[in-house]
Amino acid sequence: MKYTGPKVKLSRKLGFSLTTKARKHMDRKPYPPGQHGPVKRRGKLSDYGRQLLEKQRLRLQYNVHERQMRNYFAEASRLAGNTGDNLVQLLESRLDALVYRAGFAPTVYAARQYVRHGHIEVNGRKVDIPSCRVKPNDVIRVREKSRALECFQNAIRTAQPVPYLEVSKADMSAKYLYLPPREEVPIVCEVPLVVEYYSR
Repeated sequence: MKYTGPKVKLSRKLGFSLTTKARKHMDRKPYPPGQHGPVKRRGKLSDYGRQLLEKQRLRLQYNVHERQMRNYFAEASRLAGNTGDNLVQLLESRLDALVYRAGFAPTVYAARQYVRHGHIEVNGRKVDIPSCRVKPNDVIRVREKSRALECFQNAIRTAQPVPYLEVSKADMSAKYLYLPPREEVPIVCEVPLVVEYYSR
């Protein structure tokens, strides 16, 4: 699912910025959206409310549909090991997520668009499916004819890649080294609460 709603309002609701623009607005308005602003008394969240909020936080950081999230959770439950860690690894192995983590796009929304428009290749072959599962040792690269585009030039200049990606800024490529442990994935979420939500 491509989310097309207001990112600033959504960011304020979730409590962290999804885009650079949202970060600027949240510096001025560090409270949830609503007509009463910061003076409104907000009730304490129930256990279900906290689980739902964390699930929404995780889902929207990867910009996936609820049905996709349920499918990822079902698959994570079948795998050996910690279900929460498995879920994060499955989401992080998406092509659009890795394009974003490599620094080829400023947001996960932009990364999805770049993939859909055919600017990205995996192991030398063009791939235009954002949810494509990338495996360890696969190489993601911006296609040669797209590297001169201003959007990629601006993004790669400020790229801060994660430990599980070996990024070459010269040819705009990134090698996926291994399935990352939860502590290396830069997401804002209490994953155990997400597991509780889907385990009800």
